[in-house]
Amino acid sequence: MLRGRTEEKAAVGALLAAAREGTSGALVVRGEAGIGKTALLDHTAGLARAHDMQVLRATGIEAESELPYAGLSLLTGGLLDRLDALPPRQAAALAGALGLAESDGDGDTFMIGLAVLGLLAERAPLLCLVDDAQWLDSASAAALLFAARRLRAEGVVMMFAVREPHAPGFPTTGLPELRLGGLTGEAARALVGDLPPHVREEVLAEADGNPLALRVLARARRGRDAGGITPGPGPVPVQDRIVRTFGDRIGELPAATRTVLLVAAADDTGEPAAVLRAAGRLGAGLPDLDPAEAAGLLRIDGDRLVFGHPLMRSAAYQGATASRRAEAHRALAEVLDGDRRAWHLAAAATGPDERVAAALESTALRAGERRGHAAVAAAYERAAALTPDPVTRERRLLAAARAAADAGQFERADRLTGQVGASAEAAALKAVIADGLGRTEEAHALLFESAGQVTPAELPALLRGAARAAWRANDFAALDRIAACVPPDSDVHRLATAALATNRLDDGGIETLRELLAGPPHDDLQDRLLFARLHLVIGDMEGAMRLASALERECRARGALGVLPAVQAVLARTLLFTGRHADARATLADGLQIAADTCQRMPRIELSVTLAELAAVEGDEERCRELAAEAIERDLAPSAVHAVVALSLLDLGLGRHEAALDRMESVVSGSRPMGVMGHLPILVEAAVRLGRRGPAEAATRLFASWAGRVAQPWAEAVALRCRALIADDAGLFEQAVRMRTYPFEQARTALLYGERLRRDRRTADARAHLRGAAETFERLGARPWAERARAELRATGETRAARDHAAGLADRLTPQELQSVRLAATGLSNREIAERLFVSPRTVGHHLYKAYPKLGVTTRAELASLGL
Repeated sequence: MLRGRTEEKAAVGALLAAAREGTSGALVVRGEAGIGKTALLDHTAGLARAHDMQVLRATGIEAESELPYAGLSLLTGGLLDRLDALPPRQAAALAGALGLAESDGDGDTFMIGLAVLGLLAERAPLLCLVDDAQWLDSASAAALLFAARRLRAEGVVMMFAVREPHAPGFPTTGLPELRLGGLTGEAARALVGDLPPHVREEVLAEADGNPLALRVLARARRGRDAGGITPGPGPVPVQDRIVRTFGDRIGELPAATRTVLLVAAADDTGEPAAVLRAAGRLGAGLPDLDPAEAAGLLRIDGDRLVFGHPLMRSAAYQGATASRRAEAHRALAEVLDGDRRAWHLAAAATGPDERVAAALESTALRAGERRGHAAVAAAYERAAALTPDPVTRERRLLAAARAAADAGQFERADRLTGQVGASAEAAALKAVIADGLGRTEEAHALLFESAGQVTPAELPALLRGAARAAWRANDFAALDRIAACVPPDSDVHRLATAALATNRLDDGGIETLRELLAGPPHDDLQDRLLFARLHLVIGDMEGAMRLASALERECRARGALGVLPAVQAVLARTLLFTGRHADARATLADGLQIAADTCQRMPRIELSVTLAELAAVEGDEERCRELAAEAIERDLAPSAVHAVVALSLLDLGLGRHEAALDRMESVVSGSRPMGVMGHLPILVEAAVRLGRRGPAEAATRLFASWAGRVAQPWAEAVALRCRALIADDAGLFEQAVRMRTYPFEQARTALLYGERLRRDRRTADARAHLRGAAETFERLGARPWAERARAELRATGETRAARDHAAGLADRLTPQELQSVRLAATGLSNREIAERLFVSPRTVGHHLYKAYPKLGVTTRAELASLGL
C-alpha cells in the first residue's frame, strides 16, 4: 500500500487516463534514495495493468553505465518483433545500436530515439518505466529522453525515477517533474509500526520522513534493546544510515553468502548463471544464496537476480574490502566475454596494464560502430589511465576527448584535452570544444593556429570551420588571414571572402557577396546554411528562402536534426518577412520543439527571437519581451541584434517612438553594418515622428545606398518610402506605394501615405490607402498597426469597426496540423509523414483527424484541392 501519496497517485492516474484516450505523457520522479520512487512506479504499473495497458520496465545499473545502449536493450527487448514496422532508416539505426545488425553509419541518437518512439507507439496504450534512470548509459538515456520529448498522441506514458542528490546528471530539460518529499503524520507512523513511544519518535526523527528509512530503522530497533538508541557522532545523511543498516544485516550472514552478494553487486548482467559461475571461483554456490533470499536482500525474479533495493546492492559492494572487490571483478571477467569482460578486468586493475588497456580500446572501437559516443569516451579514458606508454596514453586521451565532444560532453572533453600536449589534432579538437562551450573567439583562433600542422587533405575542413567561427565572432581580421592563406579559387577562400564582405557597405563588398552567392553550391550543410544567412544579409529573401527550403528538405530526408533547427530559423525569417505568417509560425513551432528535444541552445534562441518579431508585429508585448529576453541577456550575436529590433518594432507599433529610436541607434552603432540594414526604416520612422531630422536623414542615406546596391525591389520601395518621410513629399509617397513589396512593408507605406493625404485634406484618396492598409494589417494579425489605420480612417470621417481577419484555411489549423495536412495532400502516407516530421504515425493520424473538420473535408483525397 502506497501511503501518504494522494497527490502523486492522482498525477500518475491522470497520465494513464489520458494515455488510454490517446494522449501521451512523460514524468520524471526525483527524490533521495528510499523516498518512494520505486513504490510509486510499482503503483503506476499496477494501475496500468488493471486497465489492460502493457507495461515495460527497466532499471539502470551503475555497472552498466558505460555500456552503450545496455539500458535500451533491456527495455525494448520485448518489442523488437515490431522492428519491421518502422521506417527502414530508423529500424536500421536501432538494430545497429542494439548490435542486432551491422551499423550503417546512420545511428545517431535522434534517429535511434525516433525508432524507440515508433516501437513504443506500436504497442500503445503502453506504460514505460525506468527506475534508477541516473545509472542508464548515456546513449540509452539520450535516446529515451528524446523519445519522451517527442511524445504526442500515441497513448504512451514514460516515467523515469531519478535518485538525488548523489546521482550523476540526468538532463530532463523540457519534461515535467515530480519531486517526492518525506512522509509526515499518520503515514510515517504507520510505516514505523508498533514501537515504544520514545523509540518511535527517535526513529521518526532519524528517518526524516524517508519511507525506506522508516521501515529499515524500525526493523533494526525491533532486533535490539527497545529501551532506546545511542545517537551516532554528528548528523548522518539518511541514505548513509540506510546503507549502514543494510550493511549490518549483510555482515550477519555467512561468509559464502556475502561472497554471492558481492559478486551479484559487482555484476552488470543480472544473469544467475554468470553470477553463480563467478561466485563458484571464489568458493560459493547456489545454496549460499538461500540466506540472502531469506533476509530479503537478493532474489531470483524470472531469469534475473534482483536486489531488494538498489541501496542493498550498494551496501554489499561498499562493505567489502578493495581486495575482495577486485577478486569479484576478476572472477566475473573469467566467465564473461567481450565488453563486459574488459570492464571487469579494468575494475580489478590496480595499476598500469597494457593488456587491459588494449581490451578497453577494442571496446571503444565497438561502441564507436554503434554511435555510443559517451561509451567510447569512457572506455578510452579508462584505457588511457591504464596505459604505461606515454605516447599511447596521449593518443587514447585524445580519442576520449573527441568522443566526449561528439557526445556533447564538452566540459568532460575540455578536461581531457587539458591532459595532452600541443599538436595540430589537439588544437583542432580544443577549437571544437571551445565552440561547443560558447567560447567562439577562442575557437577560431585555435583552428587557424593549427592550420600549419595538418595535412593538405585536412586543411580545407579545418579552415572552413575557422571561417564560420570567425564570422560568428565578428572577427574580420581573422577572416582576412584565413582568406590570405588559401588559393583564390578554393571553397575556403570563397567562404571567407563572402563572410568578409558582410563588413563592407561599398559596391565592392556587396558585389563580391552577390557573385559568390551566385556560384556553385557547397556540399557541406553548415557551409550552405551560412550562405543562406548571407542571402539575408543582402536582402535577398527569395534566394534565402530557396536555399533554406532545400536545406530543410535535405535535413529531414537525412534525419539531420542537429542542423535542422538552425535551418528552420533562417527559413522562418524569410517566411515572416514575405508575409507568410502562418507558415512562419508553423516552422518556428516545429523548430523550437526540435531544438528543445535535442537540447540545441543557440538555434532555440534564434528561433525564439524570430517568434518575438512575429509577436512584435502582432502587438503582443508580454510575449515579445519574454521571447527576446534570453538573447539580449546573453548578448548572443546575431540573435541579440534581432531581439532589440523586435522590441523596437513593438515600440514603433505602439507609438513609443523615443524607445524605438533609442533601441535602434544602440544596435546600428555596434553591429555588422550589413546585418542591420534591412531594419533601418524602423529608425527612420521613429526619428521623423520625433522631429529628429539628423538621425532620420543619416539612416535614410545609409539604407537608400544599401538598397541601391543590393537591387532588391522590396528594399528600393522601402527606401523611397524613407525618402518620402524625410521630405514629407506626397509625390514620393505616390511612387513608393506603387512599387510592389512584401505585405507588411506595403501596408506600412500605404498607412504613411494615407496619413499624409489626410493632412492635405485629400480625404477620398486617403481613405483608399488607409482601407487597404487596415485590411492587410488585419489579415496579418498586426493589431496595433490595424488600430492606427482605423484611427486614421476615423479622422477622415469613415468608421471601420475592429474586425478579426476571417481566417484562411491555413489559419484554422495548429502549426502541427498544417504541416501534416500539407504533406498528406502530396499523397504521403502517415508513416512517410511521420518520418519527415520526426513524430509517430499515430501522432500524424491525430493531427489529420483534428484538421479534417476544420477544413470541411472528410477524406484524404480532398486535401490536394484546397491549395494549402
